[in-house]
Amino acid sequence: MNSLLQIYQPEISTFKTKSEQIRFRNLLPSTLQKVDILEVTCITSFPPRECGIATYSQDLLNALANKFDDFKLTVCALENKNEQHQYPEQPKYILNTDAKNAFVKLAFQLNRNESLHAVILQHEFGFFNKHEKELIEFVRTLEKPLIIVFHTVLPNPSVKMLNNVNSLIDQSDSIVVMTDNAKEILLKNYTIPSNKISVIQHGTHLITSANKEDLKIKHGFTGRTILSTFGLLSSGKSIETTLDALPAVIERNPLVLFLIIGKTHPSVVKENGEKYRKFLVKKVKALKLEKNVQFVNLYLPLNLLLEYLQLTDIYLFTSNDPNQAVSGTFSYAISCGCPIVSTPIPHASEILSPETGRLIDFQDSLALSEAITELVNDEPMRNLMSSNALQKMAPSAWENSAISHAKLIQNVCSKPLNLTYKTPPINLNHIRKLTTDFGMIQFSHHQHPDINSGYTLDDNARALVAMCMHFQLTKDQADLNLIETYLHFIGHCVQPNGKFLNYVNESYIFTEQNEEVNLDDSNGRAIWALGFVVSLKQDLPPRFSEMATELIEMTIQQLENIHSPRAMAFVIKGLYYENSGNFDWLVVEFANRLVRMYEHEADNDWHWFEGSMTYGNSILPEALLCAWSITNVPIYKGIAKVSFGFLLSKIIRGSKVKVITNKGWLHRGSEETSYVLGGEQAIDVAYTIIALEKFYTVFKLEHYRERMSIAFSWFLGNNHLNQIMYNPTTGGCYDGLEESEINLNQGAESTVSYLMARLTMEKIA
Repeated sequence: MNSLLQIYQPEISTFKTKSEQIRFRNLLPSTLQKVDILEVTCITSFPPRECGIATYSQDLLNALANKFDDFKLTVCALENKNEQHQYPEQPKYILNTDAKNAFVKLAFQLNRNESLHAVILQHEFGFFNKHEKELIEFVRTLEKPLIIVFHTVLPNPSVKMLNNVNSLIDQSDSIVVMTDNAKEILLKNYTIPSNKISVIQHGTHLITSANKEDLKIKHGFTGRTILSTFGLLSSGKSIETTLDALPAVIERNPLVLFLIIGKTHPSVVKENGEKYRKFLVKKVKALKLEKNVQFVNLYLPLNLLLEYLQLTDIYLFTSNDPNQAVSGTFSYAISCGCPIVSTPIPHASEILSPETGRLIDFQDSLALSEAITELVNDEPMRNLMSSNALQKMAPSAWENSAISHAKLIQNVCSKPLNLTYKTPPINLNHIRKLTTDFGMIQFSHHQHPDINSGYTLDDNARALVAMCMHFQLTKDQADLNLIETYLHFIGHCVQPNGKFLNYVNESYIFTEQNEEVNLDDSNGRAIWALGFVVSLKQDLPPRFSEMATELIEMTIQQLENIHSPRAMAFVIKGLYYENSGNFDWLVVEFANRLVRMYEHEADNDWHWFEGSMTYGNSILPEALLCAWSITNVPIYKGIAKVSFGFLLSKIIRGSKVKVITNKGWLHRGSEETSYVLGGEQAIDVAYTIIALEKFYTVFKLEHYRERMSIAFSWFLGNNHLNQIMYNPTTGGCYDGLEESEINLNQGAESTVSYLMARLTMEKIA
């Protein structure tokens, strides 16, 4: 091995970056290559060290581990002679920056680890104070692909700083910053190409929203309007700016309470003790604010911190450092829906606008007082700010940050890597939250069900299928209440003429919308759900299948008048599951209609039932395959396979699925329309997965199974925005993938569609 490396070393040395050199090595004989799970080492401060970057790194590594199966994640903990710790789990490496030759020794250690494919260095100037030369020597000696995350980027650097930073940049394969402002500074003041920089926002935690008033009661703040700030305390927080603003606020709003959450920064304690906190306590007394200010002198665990932030009415960020590029405390606050008043550090300036918060100048207590007073007295504005800010911060969820980092590692590492998204555990919390004693509510505002949106037969039929699938898998007796609720809702919707109505308001009254919309598809979905209940008659209580059978028999005669292709397909699926043989005549009738549609439209270049592909496309070939399973008529199976293959060729390209969107149907001869961004719905992805499983079961072809995994990964972030569509914390699914953002509402259709897809994946696990 060594002799081969010596032969090729001159060629290797001509490449500029470590990743280019290592990719060249991978072209050499296979004896030079080692195939392993991808090991990535993060050089960073790490808990129990109390430090914002330590918390950041722990959150990032946890997110990567929870999101992907591809990484072995290890830590090199940064220490110095005054900062050493006992770790719950010993890091693989420790870099004591004050120890002699520590940097170069670490580089040799990392180089010797053949399983190590990439290194991430979390850079903060304070970590390497007085050790800049040793750090530069480290990155020059390191032979592994290197990503440097700059937590601070200073404008107008001195000559020394410019040279040091450029030396680090030159030896790295990629640079990460957390704001667009930081990227602009690097481009303007440092010698770095734009394509080497990635902007990945500081990660934020997804939360299940708690009731603000309940949290205030829990923590003893009933009736108070809560202002808060948090973080390790130091003079840079400029808390006194808020204290000076409070008297004018309290004059009009005496129930305001300002919480100062966080212990003093350990480094500050070592140098100055509690001098700053004592200064603040003294100022509180001088301004007679004892009843309106409370210190929470603790480093709060995450769950408790998130509770404090959720009970906060207005969050205050008053840093006096204009060069503070980013703030983790700011990110946490906005991810909890806090309306924010902030000084204009770059991070805040990029996030806050009149629609999302308020910006004030540094140390401007008068402006702060006016902003607080305005928002304290305008609850609708606070609510609007909260909603807008949550939308703007959605891409920063740790799950999305993990995807961005994983793709960056994928780009720089020496080993070709197809990311494997982990499948989250099944979570029914949002399903239960959406369901009343009457049925499943149609829409949500973010994760909060909107009872004013009423109910639909569509949603309850799909929910009935999903919960029957869950019961089939788990035999969880708690599912039976939900199944019964959805089944009775379908019974509520059937009319004396044997047809179903779809739209029901919050008072359980059928709405005028039923007269304005074609309800054939809704009727078809009802039969699908009822048939699925009957298929589980050996597992469910007898009354369920008896009721489902009775409803099918009540409605079957009027179904023959349906001509909507998707409605016919749903009926075929329902009767396939019902499997009594009593209604095979209707299966044949509808299947023959689909065949005639296909024969009328199909040609050498267009293998489809209509002149356009629109919504719910997978239902059509799946229904024909179900019809073949019942009747054994060969043409049903043949057209099913050809048409489904044609559909898959349009929506799955490479390692991604992109379903036909409501922003542009796919018309014959205008196939580029299928690549219009935006308008992708969870329901179409789910139907594709369900159909793929059916085709895999019948044909036993592995590519159907592989495409199921590709399609399901759409929910997990494998889409054009590289953002999650499923919220693992709430158990809800977002309502739409748009061109540049996610629709964060977690309504019934999307949430149930995800659950059906997730349960279908269990069948091939």
